[in-house]
Amino acid sequence: MHESPTQRSETPQARTLRELRESGHTYRTVKAEIRENLLARLRSRAPRFPGIVGFDETVLPHLERALLAGHDLVLLGERGQGKTRLIRTVTGLLDEWTPVIDGCEINDHPYAPECVRCLKLAAEKGADLPVAWKHRDDRYGEKLATPDTSVGDLIGDVDPIKIAEGRTLGDPETVHYGLVPRTNRGVFSVNELPDLAERIQVSLLNVLEERDIQVRGYNLRLPLDILLIASANPEDYTNRGRIITPLKDRFGAEIRTHYPLTLEDELALIRQESALNWRGHEPEGQGGAAEAGLSAELPEHLVETIARFTRLVRESTAVDSRSGVSARFAIAAAETAAASAVRRAALTGEERPVARVADLPGVVPTLRGKVEFEVSEEGREVEVLAHLLRRAVAETFRGTLGGMDLSALLDKFSEGAQIESGEMTPATELLQQIGPVNGLSKIMAGVGMGEGEESPGHAAAALEFALEGLYLMRRLSKDEVDGGAVYRT
Repeated sequence: MHESPTQRSETPQARTLRELRESGHTYRTVKAEIRENLLARLRSRAPRFPGIVGFDETVLPHLERALLAGHDLVLLGERGQGKTRLIRTVTGLLDEWTPVIDGCEINDHPYAPECVRCLKLAAEKGADLPVAWKHRDDRYGEKLATPDTSVGDLIGDVDPIKIAEGRTLGDPETVHYGLVPRTNRGVFSVNELPDLAERIQVSLLNVLEERDIQVRGYNLRLPLDILLIASANPEDYTNRGRIITPLKDRFGAEIRTHYPLTLEDELALIRQESALNWRGHEPEGQGGAAEAGLSAELPEHLVETIARFTRLVRESTAVDSRSGVSARFAIAAAETAAASAVRRAALTGEERPVARVADLPGVVPTLRGKVEFEVSEEGREVEVLAHLLRRAVAETFRGTLGGMDLSALLDKFSEGAQIESGEMTPATELLQQIGPVNGLSKIMAGVGMGEGEESPGHAAAALEFALEGLYLMRRLSKDEVDGGAVYRT
């Protein structure tokens, strides 16, 4: 999923403890920052979690209550429901800039030094204690839980290099801090928490309850100021692992996520996340396919078809519902269909590639690996997906052109005429076969094409969709040929 870089304001000017105090800065904990900034946005009706689609009335109210209560929390949901994306947006509720003691590994606040190094430096420098500034984007830490994750990775361990330099094992400065303390005064995320070995989960108990860490028996109790958010898949509770009961009890909230509940949310998600041109405009700040030159347009009716296809796959009894069908399924389908149009343009010389119905079958083998099927469907995966794709096309046709008079298009098939189309058929060639069609503008408007979408590619996309819809409504017949199809009466 693509995220735009944050626009940063100028770094504050204070460079010493004295200057910081003179600026009137007040110290707040991470959870206090988030609570007060969230309340300010709630009162002003400003966006709280930009880029999150379909959770406004379900997930976000629960998340906001948890953050206002100062709770650490677990997001529970199937794969591809935007859990990680949602966690990352929480950092947007932190103050944009926060002061830290310059050079501190664990981001100690100048008003409240905690580590041995900063305590010594504060005693030595006094009001001249050097201050640096950390942006909220840099106050986020993340670890994907894997069975080989160690306590040292998360919490810390003895640093053999510092021992080799002559320091004794009892010296607290010989500790190499792990990811959690290095995210002190920030937000830390553990993705897929049940995959973390139970003995490693135990190391998080102190972080959540006593808010401190202990390393290898050292007499080191380091208070942490941190918001801990974990994600988990419900299936993992009984499959690959589980969250141990004492750790689960220490999280203040467990919040269930879900896939888009409405077709409109599914459409919005595809438009937002896929790296495509929407109505000819390159999405700002997006990478991936857009940077690689994936400039084909994906008409609205194909976006709707892909959204309906995704929802049908999720609802299918042939698919293992426990593993879910990720939102990445629809995003990959949209980008693959556009890539098919780009490929056709490169091979046939089309100037302005527009994706068509003929580009959709190519997404089926691409997406096969993104879906977990029931054991009884082994060997029929492609057949199942192809059938659901045809259903999606039929549903979209009924919703867009189903009530329209398409007799002028049907008249083109009088006296045994036939029209051949396919992934490698250029738009101009398809239009030449069809010839002038009365009411073409109404057909194009019916599938959501407006001003500026009057190129041969757009006309061919609308007419080919109409032909496929008439075939699925049994008003035309279609013969599959190598690399394409022939429509006839």
